[in-house]
Amino acid sequence: MTDLHARESARDVLHELLLDSPDITAFLTQFTQMMAATLARGPEEAWCAVTLLREKKAATAASSDPRAAALDEIQYTYGDGPCMTAARTHTLVHVPDVTTENRWPGYTDAAVAAGIGSVLGVPFELEGEAKAALNIYSSRPQAYDQADIEAVVHQVGLASSGLRLAVRLAGHRDTAADLAAALTSRTTIDLAVGIIMAQNRCPQHEAVAILKSASNHRNIKLRELAAELVATVSEGPATTHFNR
Repeated sequence: MTDLHARESARDVLHELLLDSPDITAFLTQFTQMMAATLARGPEEAWCAVTLLREKKAATAASSDPRAAALDEIQYTYGDGPCMTAARTHTLVHVPDVTTENRWPGYTDAAVAAGIGSVLGVPFELEGEAKAALNIYSSRPQAYDQADIEAVVHQVGLASSGLRLAVRLAGHRDTAADLAAALTSRTTIDLAVGIIMAQNRCPQHEAVAILKSASNHRNIKLRELAAELVATVSEGPATTHFNR
């Protein structure tokens, strides 16, 4: 298989993962599992996880297995480490031998005690303030050569485009859900105002004032009072064509 065909095949695999995944977490979990399987060398396993940085706080968004998540926690305990540095500085971080590493005092001793021999942190290409990195751990020092590293960087680059798309789609879904909720709330309030206008034979502004006054008097939200009023008249909640 030519290099071009191999790259196209890898891209197609990731696109299928994205399309088959119900959400971002599922996509990243399958991605870390795929990378762990690819980097395993016979009986030697690779443990992969994705660190996500938000507001200077780190969290594991997905992992190939529980041990990968546990290895991430070592970095979080010490407040820094190769993968957190990779995500924060957006640079590739390779620790070929943890026993000779001195960039993160405290972390290296804990990593060795946990059975880590080498670590690789590869940042995702995201947008805005989002920062994330793929964390790869091996029990063996010098586990990954330059060819391995280049292959991982390429895979993370492909996954980054899918992750950016997933984030955008999630944002659009959230915006649509918020809009639908706002429209439903507005519809309920308008119906309640109409009911008050009919019951009291008053103009709209007076009906709105009555509804607001009752809301303040009972100390409940306007939309909740409106929904209660509509339900008593229609024997059910208000609906819009967005609910269909």
